[in-house]
Amino acid sequence: MSLPVFVLRRLAGAAVLLVLLSAAVFAATDVLPGDGVSAVAGVDASEARRAAVRTELGLDRPAAERYAHWAADAVRGDLGRGFVGERPVTGVLATRLPNSLLLAGLTLAVTAPLAALLGLWTGLRGGTADRLVSAGAQVLAAVPEFVVAALLVAVLAVWLEVLPRVAVIPLGATPLDVPHALVLPVLTLSTVALAVATRLLRVSVADVAATPYCEAARLNGVRGVRLAVRYILPNAAGPAVQALTLTTGALVGSAVVVENVFDYPGIGRELQLAVAARDIPMVQGIATALVAVMLAVLLLGDICARLLGAGKEHRR
Repeated sequence: MSLPVFVLRRLAGAAVLLVLLSAAVFAATDVLPGDGVSAVAGVDASEARRAAVRTELGLDRPAAERYAHWAADAVRGDLGRGFVGERPVTGVLATRLPNSLLLAGLTLAVTAPLAALLGLWTGLRGGTADRLVSAGAQVLAAVPEFVVAALLVAVLAVWLEVLPRVAVIPLGATPLDVPHALVLPVLTLSTVALAVATRLLRVSVADVAATPYCEAARLNGVRGVRLAVRYILPNAAGPAVQALTLTTGALVGSAVVVENVFDYPGIGRELQLAVAARDIPMVQGIATALVAVMLAVLLLGDICARLLGAGKEHRR
């Protein structure tokens, strides 16, 4: 299958999946307790006022009709307005999503090289070092993000007092204007992501190292760095990219937790506030945008793995 056909098929699959997942998000928000009317009418509003607001917001229409209307507007780039403050969802995404992408990018910049080194070292070395690193990664991968965040706060903010527990970002500023506001969130996400990525990369390296052509290379005297650079890395690159892609996808869910722990002004924090306020249009728009980001990352990872795989076959 040629690369253009491969990309088109993946794009078509991602589009179908995005529609299905957006419908699932819409259905999930539809069954949440409360319908957001209180956010607009007020908690003490009369039943007549609540009924009028419900009609005004279109919440009295069937769910299928509301979803079809929302999807038609979304195709045109209009994700609606939130119930709270009537803020446009696209405006919130434009403001908050870059902050979350910055957090994810810095996390990957820290995680990727460390995971590559640890995965390569443990996958080739084996023995006690491999067992210790693998066991440590397995334990860290099982620890919830908020527990890791609490431990880092206890050590760095409370005990050592080298960082503030929450760094306030002034209105109109970006996280880059307050760099120390990024340290604890990035450390938390990197700790969890490093554990997951190291385990995945270690398996990829070990599988490649056990292949016949690597065994033949060892018999011909190729070892150490030369073996890793010439045989291991080129053939483990595709699986390594897919492993990092899965790690990136997992960062989306982790970021929602971490942003709320550190009061970081990202899209995960905005999603939590929208859920708490039963701001249904905001929840639907943000959740769908996060799904689209995850699908785009997975698609990019598949394309990179395909290109690396084609290069591997060409080298052989």
